[in-house]
Amino acid sequence: MDAFVRNAWLVPFLPLLGALMAAAGGKWLKEHSHLPVVAGIGLSFLVSLGLLFSVGHTEAVPRSFDWLTVSGLVVPIKFQADGMTTMMLSMVTFVATLIAIYASGYMAGDPGYARFFAVVGLFVASMTGLVLSANYLLTYVFWEGVGVCSYLLVGFWYAKPEAAAAAKKAFLVNRVGDVGFAIAIFWMWTTAIEPEAAGVTRLDYANILNHVNLDHLRAFFPAALVGIPLLLFWAATAKSAQVPLYVWLPDAMEGPTPVSALIHAATMVTAGVYLVARSTPMLLEVPGVQLTVSVIGCVTALLAASIALTQTDLKRVMAYSTVSQLGYMFMALGAGVKGVAGFAIIAGMFHLFTHAFFKALLFLSSGSVMHAMGGVIDMRHFSGLRKRLPYTHATFVCGALALCGLPIFAGFWSKDEILSSLKMAAQTSNESGGTGWGWAYYAIYATAVLTAFMTAFYTGRAYFMTFWGPERLPDPSLIEAHHGADEPESAHGHAADHGHAADHGHGGHDSHFGHESPPVMTIPLMILAVCAVGVGMAFGPTGLFEHHLEQTYGLHAAEHAATEHAPAGEHAAAAEHGAEHTPDYATMAVGTLAGLFGLALAFALYFKPSPVPARLAGQLGPLYRASLHKFYIDEFYTSIVIWPTRFLGVTANILDKSLIDGLVQGVSWVPRLVGRYLLGPIQNGLVQYYAAVTALSVGALLLALLFFV
Repeated sequence: MDAFVRNAWLVPFLPLLGALMAAAGGKWLKEHSHLPVVAGIGLSFLVSLGLLFSVGHTEAVPRSFDWLTVSGLVVPIKFQADGMTTMMLSMVTFVATLIAIYASGYMAGDPGYARFFAVVGLFVASMTGLVLSANYLLTYVFWEGVGVCSYLLVGFWYAKPEAAAAAKKAFLVNRVGDVGFAIAIFWMWTTAIEPEAAGVTRLDYANILNHVNLDHLRAFFPAALVGIPLLLFWAATAKSAQVPLYVWLPDAMEGPTPVSALIHAATMVTAGVYLVARSTPMLLEVPGVQLTVSVIGCVTALLAASIALTQTDLKRVMAYSTVSQLGYMFMALGAGVKGVAGFAIIAGMFHLFTHAFFKALLFLSSGSVMHAMGGVIDMRHFSGLRKRLPYTHATFVCGALALCGLPIFAGFWSKDEILSSLKMAAQTSNESGGTGWGWAYYAIYATAVLTAFMTAFYTGRAYFMTFWGPERLPDPSLIEAHHGADEPESAHGHAADHGHAADHGHGGHDSHFGHESPPVMTIPLMILAVCAVGVGMAFGPTGLFEHHLEQTYGLHAAEHAATEHAPAGEHAAAAEHGAEHTPDYATMAVGTLAGLFGLALAFALYFKPSPVPARLAGQLGPLYRASLHKFYIDEFYTSIVIWPTRFLGVTANILDKSLIDGLVQGVSWVPRLVGRYLLGPIQNGLVQYYAAVTALSVGALLLALLFFV
């Protein structure tokens, strides 16, 4: 076995070691507290890169010991390395390294500098451990670790009420999803079998998702075959911010900008996509579950894009863009019908891969704008920044064009593969023996194209509002007033960064205001810009990404599941669709035209100051206001979730204190009253009284014997 595979445990261990060093030595390292974390994540990337080039098929990393052995359940500490794993690890550690370097400049001078980098290191260690885990229960452990770290980072400026509220919201919403993951694991435990050893249950992916176990579930536990993948997807809707559990992610902007980039690009939000992709063989057993995944992804993509159209907070536009792009990934993961499974998984995971680079770039570029604007991130208060911020401008362009999905840029290759997979799913569903849901996949395909148009429009709008038009900087009084508390649309995710600005020199009166960010921030932007341009071409048309994923266990099982149980006459059709896929130039043209039209409309409306956008907003009226206020979903959640929950909490508190505590205390008063008023007077210390009571008691006993015996 290759040395890199044997030492795969170093990938999560090195960032963890860096986190421990930053936490323990922060008092002495001070402004150098980032060094052990950056070094740990960077070395982890090198190990991941070695794994990427040394793993050609699924290889189990030697386990160190059995963690749990309970009632026939055996859970080892075991990692696995395959194409999907190594691609994910390389992406996570590379992007996280650049974000950590950027953060060393962005967070300079913050009183919690060492604490910040300690949690970042722990965050990356948890995510890489999640990716490497070879069984569901170990994945769940790291899954929770990622959730805890997100809570600590989103609420990093915990003294600010908005940041503390956003952290609690993220934590609680994710716990709702995690309940589904926990139930799914228990369900697997009670229904799954171990092929080679009866009476022993292993929650390893290789055991749960193999053909023998899936056949067993199909024959004896059909409800589990539907319920388990739905519960796993429910968990993914929280972690990867899908309807209805997406509401935490936009509020996560209250954390520092590097945290937003880390969560949105490389770590937490990709975990749900990865879990569903890894569990695809089980999803393929029930086409209705697949369609559910695609429909939820479609609704999420369209809803988030609709909200992003009118937002004025640059970071919040990027946040809703992330939610929308995650919906794209789930659309593809739900399109794995018949022999299309392998191609659909590759499409969804490839978009996850490319999205990490250009979305990290866009968030960090937004942070650079914020850094230069004294903490202001509302696009209504600045414009024409391309000359003042040349490096930020150039790199933002690369990320924006990649997000728009225009040719040669990274998003073009992965977005069009998703569109192609949806089109193929529609075609195969309508074939003889198909599910008959081709019309649904065609509707999803059309919605995906519409979303591509909207994505290009809101991305172009953000770009032109920020970097073109007359040069305009935020008013100093606006900075001092933290953007003005009377402007609800300017008090969004950047609010936490005001505290950051006030704390350590990112405010409006220091030397950074109106100037380009320092090299420690712009160099990571340049590297990510190169990736946003070239990573799609390097891994898409060359087939390198498909080559690394095609041997993954999940893809082989997916293809097998697509054809194994099909009628004999359908094997040929499934095999045909599962074969090598040629480029779909018609789909490429449709996706590109949608992006170009969206970008052209943004250019026409926002390249120069114009009254047209305001006039359109007035004419659209209710639609514009609905988008601006996020379709009142927060208010809806407050009405149907928060207030009823608070009412139940208050009611339970009253019942607990008044009724339950009253009963318990009432019972405790019984012996007290008996002792005080019945037994207490008897125990008075007078011997003659005791003698009289004894005599009376003897007399009473004699009378009782006389009359009743």
